[in-house]
Amino acid sequence: MTVIGSRPVRLLAALAIGLAAGSLVEGRAAVVLGAILQPVGALWLDALTMTVVPLVFGLLVTGVASASREAAAGSTTLRALLFFALLLTGACIAAAALAETLLRWWPVQPGALGAAAAGALPGTGKAAEWYHSIIPANPIQAAADMAMVPLVVFALFLGFALARLDKDAAESLLRPLRTLVAAMLVIVEWVLAAGPFGIAALAFGAGSRLGAGVVGTLGQYVAVVVACCLAATALAYLWVAVAGRTSPLRFARAALPVQAVALGTQSSLASLPVMVEAAGRLGVAPEAGGIVLPLAVSLFRAASAAANVAVAVYLAHVGGVPPGIGALALAALVAVPVSLGAVGLPAQVSFFATIAPVCIAIGAPVSALPLLLAIEALPDLFRTLGNVTNDLAVACIVGRRAGARDEETAPAPGN
Repeated sequence: MTVIGSRPVRLLAALAIGLAAGSLVEGRAAVVLGAILQPVGALWLDALTMTVVPLVFGLLVTGVASASREAAAGSTTLRALLFFALLLTGACIAAAALAETLLRWWPVQPGALGAAAAGALPGTGKAAEWYHSIIPANPIQAAADMAMVPLVVFALFLGFALARLDKDAAESLLRPLRTLVAAMLVIVEWVLAAGPFGIAALAFGAGSRLGAGVVGTLGQYVAVVVACCLAATALAYLWVAVAGRTSPLRFARAALPVQAVALGTQSSLASLPVMVEAAGRLGVAPEAGGIVLPLAVSLFRAASAAANVAVAVYLAHVGGVPPGIGALALAALVAVPVSLGAVGLPAQVSFFATIAPVCIAIGAPVSALPLLLAIEALPDLFRTLGNVTNDLAVACIVGRRAGARDEETAPAPGN
């Protein structure tokens, strides 16, 4: 009963019912049902979208301030955070390039999700002028316009600045921001509780316009996102070989039990004990592994960030606004801090909170995200697989370096 009543199953069932009803109902009945269900779906999507700006801003400011204080507390933590940022950026850039290449080779029909993907939000503007929007002249106006790039930049500056203040002074602002995030999460839970109705309403419109063809479009989406997750997973072996100076074959043998647990549980946290054991077999210093691995499980989600970029690129193509090189780079750069900020969010919440800002930044429509949320169960397997593999890789890089440095600085016997 728990499985049958779980939220992912309910959302998937709502998607299937909505698509089937939209494909089968014809004539006057389709017009009447469409007139009723279209506003229902639109209102539900607006209720979900209204939480994006306060949620992303609050998460980024509090997350950056906390991470900055942790980095100041220890060199191992600082090195781990630096590698998180570097490897996340690499995974996101690779995902942007791969998704764009796949969609050029295997194009999706613009409007393939019907009205659910109509109407892109404001994006980056002219390519030669996009840099003007990086620093917000008015952060409040940027938030009102849902201009995610300047809003993210302002949140990063504010988070780093708060980390430099006295702890009591910083807490006077961080505490209400944490409360704001908690309140937004309550609202999102309310909206997601009505998710089956909203998704069914949106799916009815897509099914009535496109019929059974929408199933193929959703299948293509899954294939593109899974490919980008696997690419992020493969990059972990490259990171280990280049930066960790560890044989990829040795790393693969150690990572296999971790990957099996990850696929079985779909949880990075549940894979942590196995990761600790695998890190020891890779020669990671226990002290370093005890710091880096819990931090990585909480913050470092390389495959998830890569998948978020892939989703945004896919929706840009569906919306008829294929991104150029500048927009692809922008998608990757926005995905990194947003991914780091969305710590500990439930899967359905983080799906929207981490992808919508990337979509908005490049002008891709967010209105089809609820349909994609309903089929997220399969891509989520590969997100988790890539996340734990990269967690182990960064532990190997940072932990082995820390261990080697300790050996070099240790006093010689008898001294």
